[in-house]
Amino acid sequence: MYTIESIQKVPISIEEAWDFFQNPSNLATITPDGLGFDILSEVPNKMYPGLFINYKVSPLFGIKMNWTTEITYVDAPNYFVDEQRVGPYSIWHHEHHFKAIPGGVEMLDRVNYMVPLGILGKIAHPIIVRPKLEEIFDYRYKKVVELFGVWQES
Repeated sequence: MYTIESIQKVPISIEEAWDFFQNPSNLATITPDGLGFDILSEVPNKMYPGLFINYKVSPLFGIKMNWTTEITYVDAPNYFVDEQRVGPYSIWHHEHHFKAIPGGVEMLDRVNYMVPLGILGKIAHPIIVRPKLEEIFDYRYKKVVELFGVWQES
């Protein structure tokens, strides 16, 4: 099992952060264009436990893949969890945590995941998979700064 994590402080309230990140439609806004990310299912403006979201993504070489996630836990405005039900990973458990701090909100993104294909997956992980996930997390970090600004310590 592998883990990737990102912490970001943003100069907005926890309620503003929650309103943006709980809306599944906003995922496309913070996903790199190169992933060919398309939501296929109708989605509400607010997530809830048991919500299934169907996507098409092109994570490697432009090859389109189906990806289905289920929102498994929601504790507004503190955290939510999405888990892959269909997609490229053997396991995908993605936690989104929000904590009010002076002058804004601290957001923690943590993904625990396993790659498929046994030894081939283990070889591909440090060469292809991990760098691609880091690229996505870096893009999201920059996009959130672009959307909401840079947090300044009070």
